[in-house]
Amino acid sequence: MNIQHYTYRVTWSPEDGEHVGLCTEFASLSWLAKTPEAALKGIQKLVGEVVADMLSNGEPVPVALADKSYSGEFRVRIPPLVHRNLALLAAEQGVSLNRLASAKLAA
Repeated sequence: MNIQHYTYRVTWSPEDGEHVGLCTEFASLSWLAKTPEAALKGIQKLVGEVVADMLSNGEPVPVALADKSYSGEFRVRIPPLVHRNLALLAAEQGVSLNRLASAKLAA
């Protein structure tokens, strides 16, 4: 378990007038600071404390998104009319429906 593998982001908070450090895997946590560097250090320290507390209490700790494996597959349910229109568009472009959907999602 390495807290450096978690996904951190620092952004400006106009409401607070400071930078806010966030961690995707711990969406309820944040850290406010005057500088982006201090916000990042603060959220990393806070995440470390929370992870240590979770481990000491036998709670499961979230796996870092960077450490997860992704198959490249997921299912999306769409209305039949949308499915039909996409299938027609794919046929017109001479590509598979999968390739068309992948290209649209990547755009």
